Amino acid sequence: MDWRLIPYLQTDGITQMAIDQWLFNQCHQGNHPPTLRFYTWTPAAISLGRNQLTWPQHWQDLAWQGRPVDLVRRPTGGRAVLHEGDLTYGIILSHPHRNRRQAYKDLCQFLIQGWRELGYNLRFGEPRRNYTHQANCFATATNADLVLENGYKLIGSAQAWQDQTVLQHGSMRINPSQELTEQVFRQAFAEHDPTLHPIPEKAIISALIAAAKTCFEATFTYEPLSPKELEAIEQVKSMQADTKVGNNLARN
Repeated sequence: MDWRLIPYLQTDGITQMAIDQWLFNQCHQGNHPPTLRFYTWTPAAISLGRNQLTWPQHWQDLAWQGRPVDLVRRPTGGRAVLHEGDLTYGIILSHPHRNRRQAYKDLCQFLIQGWRELGYNLRFGEPRRNYTHQANCFATATNADLVLENGYKLIGSAQAWQDQTVLQHGSMRINPSQELTEQVFRQAFAEHDPTLHPIPEKAIISALIAAAKTCFEATFTYEPLSPKELEAIEQVKSMQADTKVGNNLARN
């Protein structure tokens, strides 16, 4: 199967979510092939799940390294994710199974295989009844998430569906700031949080691309976003005025 591989991109969270939404829409309309991309967020941001309508008051006024921490709405479900010191992946395709649990199993295999090549064994987390009571996505692991052997949640993923088209993206905690995490969620790191061996982002991306080729039996075409596509993405940003969360939504 021919896939599109979009080059690594570092930019603000509002733009990143507009790109994922645009790719999701285009794939659903049959105008775009299956796609894989990797990206990071600058400045630091907190992304809220599509249906997450409350959050702590102090998130409105956070700053990090002299810049405000953006508060951004994801098109996918789940709880809040702090994007700082993480690497995000996004995958969009038509999936033959509408069963979400099966889709997570299928789409996460390249993550498991790629990280195994980097020296880390991952498994799926366990279902948690109290998940929706947590503000922090990484405070608990569900059976859609990937954890290390000691239970540390390394990758949190979320999905959105249009018919049989799925957008799945997720955050990989590479080198999160303990200071900012405690400032945002007002809770200390868990004692079993590991210090990952320093791995360059390029090495992680290369390992995951190689794994994706095998797992999806895919041939990747490396293709940056074109000026015309970027213009269309700007229109998505302008139409989604609530992508950057405003004061009109409820807060804790």
